[in-house]
Amino acid sequence: MSDIYNRMFFLKIGKVCFERRQDILRLGLLLCICYALVTGFVWPRASFSLSPAEAIEVGVGGGGYLEGTVSSDFLQTVEESPVAGIAEPESFSKPRTLLYSTYTVAKNDVISEMAAGFGLNQDTLISINNIRNTRLIQIGQVLRIPNQDGIMYTVARGDTLESIAKKYSSDTAAIRTANELFADAIRPGMALFVPGAQLGWVERQEINGDLFIWPASGTITSNYGYRPWPFGDNVRQFHSGMDIGAPTGSPVRAAMSGRVSSVGWDDTLGNHVVISHHSGYRTMYGHMSRVTVRSGAYVGAGERIGDVGSTGVSTGPHLHFTVYKNGVTVNPRTLLK
Repeated sequence: MSDIYNRMFFLKIGKVCFERRQDILRLGLLLCICYALVTGFVWPRASFSLSPAEAIEVGVGGGGYLEGTVSSDFLQTVEESPVAGIAEPESFSKPRTLLYSTYTVAKNDVISEMAAGFGLNQDTLISINNIRNTRLIQIGQVLRIPNQDGIMYTVARGDTLESIAKKYSSDTAAIRTANELFADAIRPGMALFVPGAQLGWVERQEINGDLFIWPASGTITSNYGYRPWPFGDNVRQFHSGMDIGAPTGSPVRAAMSGRVSSVGWDDTLGNHVVISHHSGYRTMYGHMSRVTVRSGAYVGAGERIGDVGSTGVSTGPHLHFTVYKNGVTVNPRTLLK
């Protein structure tokens, strides 16, 4: 008789389970999710503290400081401030001897990207390889790649290691170590590597060809340097600037900020303007049809100073643009952005 009752009981249980099977499955799924959240199955175990045994099993490393090796006050500061940290070991930044590897320039290489790829700033590659114009590096050219940032410096009369270090915010010990100097005695003409030093802004812009903006929009009709005399006689002439052909009345703009040092007329240059800039630079703008600035005025880079014309000795409307560096002409094309 009891077997009949037991059978009937289990049949009823089975019937109920079958009829409520979806509810039972939902309950089971909910219990599984709760268990996973409690045990950390869903979130990475790394978000919880590990016991020493667990740490050994999953693999962790050093990189910490044992109690007693740093002050309790400092540890409290670290705990209270999310931005506080521990200073790097002195061995990480100690002076290093200058060493080189080499790299061969490939197609589409540019100095800034090459420097970034080697973990250096572009000043370092420019100075170490004595690059005077970054636009002229050649495919196949072999560059020296140093193991640290810095620039080369030629010792001048009266220089000391201390004065050089102060000038470039470097360190005498770093200079001594990088150059493997066994004494502080240095002599004029000696080439020294100055760790951490950078080029001056003007020198960097000169080398990258980004010092001046274009003074006029147009086409280069005559470059800097020797050319046939455009007015016949079959002779050559040294052209002291660059001619930019543009329609009469087109704006002429200051290529760099500075002070207008001269406004006038010349039988050859016609109406012209001269602007004095920093670092020994001076620019001249010739053959203008109209001048809109006065001598002594300060002008910003890109400010309009007059209009393109064909005054003086000229075959047609254009701007003659000359750049002087410490009183000597230089090729404007190498300095224009």
